[in-house]
Amino acid sequence: MYRLLLLLSAVGITTATYAQQNRNMNDKKSNNKILVAYYSATGTTARAAEKLAEITGGDLYAITPAQPYTDADLDWHDRQSRSSKEMNDPKARPSLGGKKSDTAGYDTVFIGYPIWWDLAPRIINTFIESHDLKGKAVIPFATSGGSTIAGSAAALKQGYPELDWREGRLLNRINESSVRDWLEAAK
Repeated sequence: MYRLLLLLSAVGITTATYAQQNRNMNDKKSNNKILVAYYSATGTTARAAEKLAEITGGDLYAITPAQPYTDADLDWHDRQSRSSKEMNDPKARPSLGGKKSDTAGYDTVFIGYPIWWDLAPRIINTFIESHDLKGKAVIPFATSGGSTIAGSAAALKQGYPELDWREGRLLNRINESSVRDWLEAAK
């Protein structure tokens, strides 16, 4: 009888410990605040960001330039266009417009952008350099008509090695199950 009581006590303690660990893991997941910050020139990246925020429960933040880009500014065929000049100057940092995002309360920050010249637009560098992202999981996502995310993500990781970069993804066509798989792999 004594052994049976001892065995039942051990099972009860183990079950309670397991249940507490599960609650703790679930608490951590539910407390993981997510920010989906993005720059979108034509609306394509904005749509991907909105869907990503919907799937993750994250807050949206549009990265906006102080001086909006015109169609002429975005003409990549024109070497004198604003975007061409910025992308040819690694030190270019277009000024941010709008209200600055408070990233302090977030654990995970997604950074979205269209791919320009196989890189993130320079305004993404401005955003990163003007926000404290240390200690946060930083996950790039992008949209593109023909490039992969590999070159732009590698350049960001090289430029900001102190950040906790996670695997990025091209989100031209976003569906919930592939995003959930990606997020699970990025943990």
